[in-house]
Amino acid sequence: MSLVLTAFTRRGTALACRIASALGGQVCTLPKFHREGTATYSSLSQWTGEHFTAGDDIIFVSAVGIAVRAIAPYLQDKFTDPAILAVDEAGQFVVPVLSGHVGGANRLARQVAQTIGATAVISTATDVNGRFAVDEWAAAQGLPITDRAAAKAISAALLAGEPVGFTSEFPHDPLPEGVTEGTFNPGFAVTCRADDAFPAGTLMLHPKVLAVGIGCKKNLPPERVTETVVDLFRRRGLALESVYCLASIDLKREDAGIQLLAERLNVPCRFYTAKELAAAEGDFPGSAFVRSVTGVGSVCDRAACLEAEGGPLLVEKTACDGITVAVARRDYFVRFEVGE
Repeated sequence: MSLVLTAFTRRGTALACRIASALGGQVCTLPKFHREGTATYSSLSQWTGEHFTAGDDIIFVSAVGIAVRAIAPYLQDKFTDPAILAVDEAGQFVVPVLSGHVGGANRLARQVAQTIGATAVISTATDVNGRFAVDEWAAAQGLPITDRAAAKAISAALLAGEPVGFTSEFPHDPLPEGVTEGTFNPGFAVTCRADDAFPAGTLMLHPKVLAVGIGCKKNLPPERVTETVVDLFRRRGLALESVYCLASIDLKREDAGIQLLAERLNVPCRFYTAKELAAAEGDFPGSAFVRSVTGVGSVCDRAACLEAEGGPLLVEKTACDGITVAVARRDYFVRFEVGE
């Protein structure tokens, strides 16, 4: 995802270049408005479609109507559409046209307004009423929203002056106005725990905090690693959405099972040498056989703890059919304060 800008006059193009220079975007225009540092296109509709589909933030230095007509064929919904802004060519007003919260258009509008000395025209209900917007906040924290109904219920409750619950196993800033510590509906949870650990209707937000350490025998069916980890998470009540990395010994760098699981979870793999694993701090039960093969008495728990930078083991070494798994959680802090 990146920032792209377009304009339809020389004055507008100059302003687009000024914004791009400050915020790191790329200006694209019709050939007749080309200037040094800009790119060109022949079709506004095609250009808009390509960047909209790619999820790029788009700023039109133009009338709002031009922006609306350009994006109209590509609209999906507020949870997937990118940020779309319109800025008048005199640089007086910045209007978030689309995806003010989840896509970050409101936040981007404020940045642009500050850059050029304009007024950001924000019209979303939670903003104009000075209320906490859980969808905008979650997007800024990198916490994907998968339950749209729950997010809407929270916004509606806050606008109506009704309390919203919050719970988390992580330390956090003071809660926003209208949000109360506790598990009730409507409410939201920042957690690496599975959904069924909370009341129905809770908006579940899963930060990427879990490192999965894996050890396994050679030539196991690749699917078995995935099945073992998925079953372990189910039994321990952990959310696979919170996994940010798989970790193992470098001897397993080409292991098909570990690679398949990483692909399924869309996370990277980290591999450590036996010397690095042996240096992990903690009390890890070892195996003489594993030591004879790998050079270190245990792999999965040490790898998980190293990757989580010494974070606690939520699941100690668990063995199943030639596979050992451990899960460690790295530190995380829930930020609510502006500017944190």
